[in-house]
Amino acid sequence: MTKNWTILDLLDWTTKYFQDNCIDTPRLDAECLLAHSLNVERISLYLNFDKPIQEKERTEFRQLVSKRVTERIPVAQLIGEKEFWSLKFKITSDVLIPRPDTEVLVSVALEYLESLDSQAEVLDIGTGSGALAVAIANERSNVQITATDISGAALAVAEENSIRHNLRDRIRFVESDGLEAVSQKQFDLIVTNPPYLNSADLKILAPEIAHEPKIALLAGEQGTEILENIVSNAKDYLKVGGCLALELGEGQAEQVAVWLADEGFEKLEFHKDLAGRRRVISSRKVRSD
Repeated sequence: MTKNWTILDLLDWTTKYFQDNCIDTPRLDAECLLAHSLNVERISLYLNFDKPIQEKERTEFRQLVSKRVTERIPVAQLIGEKEFWSLKFKITSDVLIPRPDTEVLVSVALEYLESLDSQAEVLDIGTGSGALAVAIANERSNVQITATDISGAALAVAEENSIRHNLRDRIRFVESDGLEAVSQKQFDLIVTNPPYLNSADLKILAPEIAHEPKIALLAGEQGTEILENIVSNAKDYLKVGGCLALELGEGQAEQVAVWLADEGFEKLEFHKDLAGRRRVISSRKVRSD
């Protein structure tokens, strides 16, 4: 006799299967994939946990589950979206998947922008999916944002996400390697979550990382090369009193702080993520050279 699978049956079985295969967030992944297969919100799964699932829906779900385990494709790529700052973003293999740690950078940016009375100009270097730019623009109506990326494919995704959240008129997209193609030089705030890994880092990270664009992850032999380049050039693009906020990799805080001080930045401050790591460093350009 064929088993009559319900939503709860599928969630329980898949959670156990993911646990057995060393998936870090087994229940969450099972919920996201099943909600996607059924075209419902996650909360709906528990409001209808005893609902029987038809064979066609189970087939699609099984295919996603199989790819999650055998190919270790991230859930965000399997379902084509990721939530960040309570907003949903389109995700493809052309962009880095937004991480919760990067929300620290959003908080730092918003706190600084709240101190400004007038219209503010923001530069987001290496925008990827557009998560930072869109989250900031969505929270602060007095900002205009220039978002850059070296990847034209990533910029296309970012632009689509700005349209999704009705913010296209406040974000300008520029294809640029860092600051190279940025013509405007008077920003109130520069934010960036740049590549900050080296090849050794990549080898010890979860296998899911292999599905994300290396250009958005790798920064050279030391892992700090792009951070150093941004620090050495950013002052030329900031107004006096302007803020530079950078996301950091583990163990990079002290070195980046030295570079900032050497470049004349002041009011350096570290901002920790939920794990207590110094995830973001912010600093101010307090005078004109």
